[in-house]
Amino acid sequence: QVQLVESGGGLVQDGGSLRLSCAASGSIVSIVTMGWYRQAAGKQRELVADIAGSGIINYADSVKGRFTISRDNAKNTVYLQMNSLKPEDTAVYYCAADVLPYGAPRKYYWGQGTQVTVSS
Repeated sequence: QVQLVESGGGLVQDGGSLRLSCAASGSIVSIVTMGWYRQAAGKQRELVADIAGSGIINYADSVKGRFTISRDNAKNTVYLQMNSLKPEDTAVYYCAADVLPYGAPRKYYWGQGTQVTVSS
């Protein structure tokens, strides 16, 4: 069983910063990719950023230059530093990880989600 636990969401003013963390735990052989998605009210879930074990990073165009994703492989933890936040960044942010567990097939796991609200 693999679990992803997120922390760091909250309410911030326009232009502010927040840092999200997500720790994976359980019977893990390896984690291929870790990332963050978000889903705003009435919209589809979208990729914000992800990072491979090799260090290759992808960002959504809407967050480039403002958000930074990083990863601590020893701790199976991924971070998302969000600066210059805008009201349109308001959403539920989900951690995701492509995991190879012990004794089970490789699978994509999701966290429970953390609310980020940016007030104008």
